[in-house]
Parts: sequence; C-alpha cells; structure tokens
Amino acid sequence: MILVGIDIGKNKHTFSIIEKDSGEILSTPSDFGNNQDGFLFLIKKLSSHAKSELLIGMEDTGHYHFALLKYLLDKRYTVALINPTTTDLTRKIQGGITKNDSLDSLTICDVIASNQRKKPYRITKVNRFDLYEQKQLTRHHHNLKEELNIYKNRIQKCIDVVFPEFNSLFHSKYGIVYMNILKTFSSAEAVANADIRSIRKCFEVKGQGKRISLSAEQLKLTAKSSIGIPSAAEEIQIRHLVSQIELLEQQISEIDKRIEEFSIQNNSTILSIPGISHFSGTSILAELGDVCNYTKASQIIKFAGVAPYHYESSQFTAQHTAITKKGSRYLRKTLYQIILPVINNNEVFYAYYNKKLSEGKGHRCAQGHCIRKLLRIIYHLLTTGQQFTPELLV
Repeated sequence: MILVGIDIGKNKHTFSIIEKDSGEILSTPSDFGNNQDGFLFLIKKLSSHAKSELLIGMEDTGHYHFALLKYLLDKRYTVALINPTTTDLTRKIQGGITKNDSLDSLTICDVIASNQRKKPYRITKVNRFDLYEQKQLTRHHHNLKEELNIYKNRIQKCIDVVFPEFNSLFHSKYGIVYMNILKTFSSAEAVANADIRSIRKCFEVKGQGKRISLSAEQLKLTAKSSIGIPSAAEEIQIRHLVSQIELLEQQISEIDKRIEEFSIQNNSTILSIPGISHFSGTSILAELGDVCNYTKASQIIKFAGVAPYHYESSQFTAQHTAITKKGSRYLRKTLYQIILPVINNNEVFYAYYNKKLSEGKGHRCAQGHCIRKLLRIIYHLLTTGQQFTPELLV
C-alpha cells in the first residue's frame, strides 16, 4: 500500500509519499499550487503507482480542500478524510515540538497507516458533491435564521422605546400590515401626527386572506395615548431593521425553494417520518453525508454529538452526564428543532418521551433520549430503504 499525505493550504498544498509496510519515504515533502497546474503536477507524481495501491489522506477542515478532493474523486482515487484533532494528537504523541507543512504531510501518512481496529479516518470513494451543495444551503439557512432572530430582537427593543403598546394591537408579529406601519411611521409620535388616510394605506393588502381586526382609527387613538419616547435614532434603526428583516426573509424563502428541489430529488425514506420536513430531512442527510461511512447507528449518534459521556473510574461510574456536543452542531440543532414535532406526531415517541419523564428525567434529557431513538430509526431507514411505519418502533 502506498500512502500519500497532503497538508492543505489556501494557495498551496504539501504532499509526501510513503510505502506503508517498510515506512520508506518514496517522495519527500513537496509543494504544489492550488490550481490546475499544481493538480496536474500531483497526478504526474502519483501516476507511477496503480490507483488501487494508493490511499490519499488529507484533513477535513475548512473549505480549502474541496477543489482538490473533488478533482481526486473525479480521477477515481481513494481519499481518506481525517479530523484535524487526530493529526494534532498524533504529532503530540510522537513528541513533536515542530509544526510545519512538510512535517504535517508526513504525520497525515502516519495517521492513515494506522492498523487500529477503529480507523482514525473515513474513506471517501464516491463523489457526493451534491451533498456538499445541500450542506452549504442548509447551513446558510441556519445562519440566516440566526441573523434574522438577532434583527427581530433588536427591532423589539426599539419598539419598546418608541411605541410600547404597538405589539398588543396585533395577534402575531411581522405580518404585512405590522411591517408596513413600522416602515412608514416607526414611532407612536409619527402615527399620532399622521393623516388618517396615510395610515389607512398601510392596511391595504393585495390578494385574498384573513384581514386583521385592527383599524387605522384604533391605531391612531392608541398612538396618541402612548407612553413611548420620541427618538429619531430609534426610528432610523426601526426602518433599517425592517428592510433587513424583509431581505432576510426573501433570501430564506429562495433557499427553501432550492432545498425542497434537492429533497424531492433525494426522495429519501426519512421524509416518511411524521415531523420531518423537506428542510430538516435535507439538513440531516447533508450533515451525515454518505451513509456507507457508518457501520452502526451509534456512530451517527456520536457524530451528532448527542451521545452522553461515559465516565468510569475504579468502582465509580457516573450516573448523570451531559451529551458530548461533538461533531456537527448544525445536525444537532436540526435534531433538537424537529424532535417535538416528531414526538407530537407519533404515539410511540410520545409514550417514550413520557416514560423518560416518569423516570425522573428532565424535559431536555427526555428529548435527548428521543433524538437517539430517532437517529437509530433514521439509520435503519437509510440502510434498508424501508419506509417509516409505527410498527418499526414496537
């Protein structure tokens, strides 16, 4: 077996070639550019060995390795992706006090040369860059949602200053009329001094749908008796925040349409689980990656970071431990977002959740048990191709 260790950089990469059995260095650390010429240089160096003999290792970190990874997979090379923490620990175990690109490429070779029963890397043989695109979209959705929540919290702070009674006039926030009023007037003082006809324009909504019970006259009357403080600074912030919120909602809507297209294309059996939507299903599949990388359900539970720590020393075994929170935080976030809909839409999950509560476990702990049960079911569906049926849980 010929091992190739590649240390990834932004503008250039470094590779070494080693013979696994003898440990002989066949090619000393060499640099190649992160461009077409550099990739061709690497392929030329590898061409003296059969592809079936080669195992190429690189760290799965950041985004700088994506272009090279896709290029190698397209050329039908076998690539091992390594957690950067593993490389770092290997270097420390070896007593290394120096870190540079050349030594790192050799350390990567040492990692993929491991004969341990549990390999410290995962093989990527199949080109699944469609999952990469889905991962980027679902993560972008999560990030935009977090940004949207920040802006909504900020606008509520401004409203509490200039028009504290405003939210009590509406059954729900951020509707069309709600946003029109904030965009046009931005404070109780502005509403109180406005012409009633200008206020009525904010209530004009095109299309069908249920209209709100609030009238322009009621709004103006409430504004006149408001305890809000006039503030030009807060009004400017409100107008700007309304524009940012509307823009983010448009962007999220655009992303959701594309995610739904991917979800229909995937046609995954996990969508048959009540409570899992196109977005959450796509997010789970994209974060897990190729299911062939996992040999048992406990591995995806560990990858999601929802497995509890196990601590044992001599005669002591910890009875209550937190989840590890290792692995993909986006996967973990999606799982915690969907677990309540899954519990509420499935009698077996609902009974299991209540069973954990009756055992004295807290709400969050019971959720964790249900998430681990859900992941075991997801693994079964993905590996067998079965559709979800409640009988599977009995």
